[in-house]
Amino acid sequence: MTNLEPNLPLIILLIGMIIILSVLTKFGLQRFNIPVLVGYLFLGLLLRIMEDNFNLLADVGLEIIKFLGDVGLICLLFRVGLESDLGKLIQQLKRASIVWLGNVSVSGIVGFIIPYQLLKLDIISSLFIATAMTATSVGISVRIWQEAQALNTPKGELMLDVAEMDDISAIFLMALLFNIVPIIHNGNQSNLDFLIFKTVIVFLFKAIFFAGFCYFFSRYLESHITTFFRKFDPPADFTLTIVGFGFLIAAIAGLLGFSEAVGAFFAGLVFSRDPEAVKIDASFDMLYDLFVPFFFISIGLGINVTTLGNAIVWGTILLIGAVLGKIIGAGIPTFAMTGWHGSIVIGLSMVPRAEIMMVVMQHGLKLGEWAVSSQIFSAMIFVSAVTSVVTPFLLRSLLKPAH
Repeated sequence: MTNLEPNLPLIILLIGMIIILSVLTKFGLQRFNIPVLVGYLFLGLLLRIMEDNFNLLADVGLEIIKFLGDVGLICLLFRVGLESDLGKLIQQLKRASIVWLGNVSVSGIVGFIIPYQLLKLDIISSLFIATAMTATSVGISVRIWQEAQALNTPKGELMLDVAEMDDISAIFLMALLFNIVPIIHNGNQSNLDFLIFKTVIVFLFKAIFFAGFCYFFSRYLESHITTFFRKFDPPADFTLTIVGFGFLIAAIAGLLGFSEAVGAFFAGLVFSRDPEAVKIDASFDMLYDLFVPFFFISIGLGINVTTLGNAIVWGTILLIGAVLGKIIGAGIPTFAMTGWHGSIVIGLSMVPRAEIMMVVMQHGLKLGEWAVSSQIFSAMIFVSAVTSVVTPFLLRSLLKPAH
């Protein structure tokens, strides 16, 4: 059916059930210290199986879930930016950049070589995987370090700085990748180098313009805006206003040719400069908990069930590269600063992949099979799920001696 009205009651029913199940999933998995994103992915996979067999949502329902997922993505990246302390990162740049450089370069190189050489994938798919592999899920590892009361130690601070730098660089690489791969796909081989060079130059100019706009907004407008809207009562109105500005900045990024996810991250950075504005994070939780599950559910909904068998085989191979890339890339430069125990713990803390990896792979899947096939997509979801679930258990055992 293409008509919205006949499907509307069923679609509303399913969305209501999804919201209730996501809350129950969060409550249940948190009791067992399992990342909730795994549960959301599983809900999406179940929804995919139901849709393949019963066609409950049809095209209209799938589009609604996709839209809610896009809103969830903006909320997710907005919060990542909001929780980033850019000023502190700049202060720690000299110390953390050595580890970050090894971490990103090794994980990216390994993430490219394995699919390109071992799995015989084309260069575009390999670039998507390599970019996704450079990211780290900050929240998963930080939670374990907090449990061990080790986050405020020198090792914990180094881990947090490197992980945040990972995410920032991965978002920059992601934006660059999204601009380059269509040129590689459509460009003539005779002038491909020139087209890529031209695209990179244009991208850098747009990136400088957008970063300058965000800096101007943060430096000269943000404090006046927050002061004015903070007068509103109740405080939730202030939160909604800040979120509204976040959506505006995300939309500007989209109009400039970046993804809205990149814009949402920068919007979070804009408001992270003001300690008072960061306080919206607590009241932002309800919006976050409502929409973000739809992003991960839409990821699970995008899994092609028929590819799961081969995807697990590919995923296992990619998983080995995902683990080794981070442990070697972050562990070796950390060894001189913290010794073997610190190098292993910090390297392992970089292993979880979640938000940024999924954003990269989902964008590739939307572009089509020429960028990311359904089998590659499923394989990378497998990598994300395993690294997010297994790593916390290993970290807990390694951090006990440090407590």
